[in-house]
Amino acid sequence: MGKDIEVGTEYAPKDYQDPPPAPLIDPEELGKWSFYRAIIAEFIATLLFLYITVLTVIGYKSQSDIDHNGVQCGGVGILGIAWAFGGMIFVLVYCTAGISGGHINPAVTFGLFLARKVSLVRAIMYIVAQCLGAICGCGLVKAFQKAYYFRYGGGANTLNDGYSTGTGLGAEIIGTFVLVYTVFAATDPKRNARDSHVPVLAPLPIGFAVFMVHLATIPVTGTGINPARSFGAAVIYGKDKAWDDQWIFWVGPFIGAAIAAFYHQFILRAGAVKALGSFRSNA
Repeated sequence: MGKDIEVGTEYAPKDYQDPPPAPLIDPEELGKWSFYRAIIAEFIATLLFLYITVLTVIGYKSQSDIDHNGVQCGGVGILGIAWAFGGMIFVLVYCTAGISGGHINPAVTFGLFLARKVSLVRAIMYIVAQCLGAICGCGLVKAFQKAYYFRYGGGANTLNDGYSTGTGLGAEIIGTFVLVYTVFAATDPKRNARDSHVPVLAPLPIGFAVFMVHLATIPVTGTGINPARSFGAAVIYGKDKAWDDQWIFWVGPFIGAAIAAFYHQFILRAGAVKALGSFRSNA
């Protein structure tokens, strides 16, 4: 069986098929119910993601607040918060992958758009749906935990004391790179063809990537790596600090996603080599 072996600028036959690149603008998808169903799925998934995770963060802070009848080691701790974020991504990607692709994150959508996996129209609509879902999810948390919501920061991402802006931005770039790189690797059609005898559940490594990044960066920025998550919490919380640092949680993840898309498509998948070979053959 072919293994994508290079011979000069020629390639041996593949035992898998890459899907064709998504068009930049695809007017046909606007007339399909599957397009709008996918947008709804992204909205609901992001709503549920923010509801469960922000509620976990606030619950932990209230249970460990010794000034308000909490105990010093109460609640789930940072480990539990990381599990909440990673576990919810695992569950929601599993539920929505067959409907919308299970992005639940504008940075993931942006990375897949750069790799020509989704059209521009779909990418924009997904990001809008994700942001609206995040706002609604945080709104539900505020409605159910009004007494604790503002006292414990509303789950909003901010740059923690003792860290510079550059450190926070770097943490978001690297963290998002890990996530989006994992998304590309877990959904790579070449992997599915080559390792078809090994059952690969794509949501599992993606959820673990989110879990691991949270363990590393919660002390720095509270871990964004998802602009919708940061935006929704900032909108409902509404305090200046959350908005002052908001740009970090958009610029960092988008840069990280772009680097991951370039690395996977042009380095690991040899997109640059193939493009150069095609150019030489036509010269």
